[in-house]
Amino acid sequence: MQLPTFNDIWQDSLQWQPTQEQLEQWEKLYQEIILINRQINLTRITEPNDFWEKHLWDSLAGVIGLDFLNYEDSLKVVDIGTGAGFPGLPISIIFPHWQLTLLDSTRKKINVIKLFLEALKLNNSQTFIGRAEDIGHIPEHREQYDLGLIRAVGEPSVCAEYVLPFLKVGGIGVLYRGNWQKEEEINLNNALKQLGGKLILVKQFETPLTKSIRHFIYVEKITNIPEYFPRPVGIPKQNPL
Repeated sequence: MQLPTFNDIWQDSLQWQPTQEQLEQWEKLYQEIILINRQINLTRITEPNDFWEKHLWDSLAGVIGLDFLNYEDSLKVVDIGTGAGFPGLPISIIFPHWQLTLLDSTRKKINVIKLFLEALKLNNSQTFIGRAEDIGHIPEHREQYDLGLIRAVGEPSVCAEYVLPFLKVGGIGVLYRGNWQKEEEINLNNALKQLGGKLILVKQFETPLTKSIRHFIYVEKITNIPEYFPRPVGIPKQNPL
């Protein structure tokens, strides 16, 4: 199996296209994942078109074309709950001058991602094992990042409590979502008031192949977060702000 390129779709949907070198790196990543997936259940999304849309396109749709990001800067980026390495790995390929940290609580997944980083020679990325509730209190990670990425781990107010502690003042959190309801916006704004953040943008996309709806929620860190956030492991999900 081989990944499609879909350059026209990249251009039509995001007004951007990958280079040939980036396409080749994505293909290598894909083949590495297919190989390791025979031994470890890393991702159920392995069919080429599904992989392209749900892992590559979705990862990049959240960070491309934003007026409030300076893409030339050497941004420090954290991917919280990276899983199989998304959205972090595709982003590290596209932006080699960014410095990425990929976090996950599952050691087996992090060990595999380390192999991917070595195979792809992605020297701009590192990994860290642990829970966001714990790592968000470690000085070398707390309020150290320009950009925080988090997808598919809980409702928006929970995601905000995970990501805001990692961000510098002025940093941006990107919450990758499927559906987005007005009630969620109310709850998120209430949480952000406590977390030192504000909602700055909600972008809606139709996915280019399956025509499903995706939302990308952008929050900005506007003041230092109180020391007791994030709350202990499990509490943000059990008792959302």
